[in-house]
Amino acid sequence: MDNITIPNHIAVIMDGNGRWAKKRLLPRTAGHLAGFERFVQLVENCHDLGVKYLTVYAFSTENTKRDKKEVSALFSLAARAITRYESKLMEKNIKGVVIGDIDMAGEKLAAAIRQSIQNLSGNTGMTLCIAFCYGGRREIINAVNKAIQSGETEITEETFSKYLYTSDIPDPDLIIRTSGEKRLSNFLLYQSAYSELYFTDALWPDFDKAELEKAISDYSGRKRRYGR
Repeated sequence: MDNITIPNHIAVIMDGNGRWAKKRLLPRTAGHLAGFERFVQLVENCHDLGVKYLTVYAFSTENTKRDKKEVSALFSLAARAITRYESKLMEKNIKGVVIGDIDMAGEKLAAAIRQSIQNLSGNTGMTLCIAFCYGGRREIINAVNKAIQSGETEITEETFSKYLYTSDIPDPDLIIRTSGEKRLSNFLLYQSAYSELYFTDALWPDFDKAELEKAISDYSGRKRRYGR
């Protein structure tokens, strides 16, 4: 991708697994499996393009209200993904971070997630940030409560940011949402103030490297003024 500006931080709302499966007369779990495979490819593509930070919206606080069987299947997939994919991340020197209230996933899965993140913490390459059991409003409220508990008497943007889940991660330059929906759905509400937004009709399992490059090319043609 010559003469293209690669975003420092890309965030992705991976939407459309269920609809992808429905179009093919498959169970929703098949869509989630296909979505995971696409996620693996996204990580590799972003790594190869030189993206420094990649954040993916894997599971929201609202997703916990879905059918219990589907939620259970998603948690099982997450557990298998940790076992299967951690070694590949290690090989590529990718650091792992998870944002959200992972205790909502249950003690066993939460412990596995924390252990995997600890194992990857020494890596120095691209940072992969997974928003799991995450909600933007909850993050902001938690940050306010942390600031109060810390004895803050006056809050600035800089001091407030250190209480967010993403305190060590720069705000996303580009947020991509698949499946034709055009909203943030409670994702990185504070951090997205000046992010460029890109929406595509492609369902998440169909969001291949060509679609990623199309999004980056579109981003590269924009002029970011930050209100100036």
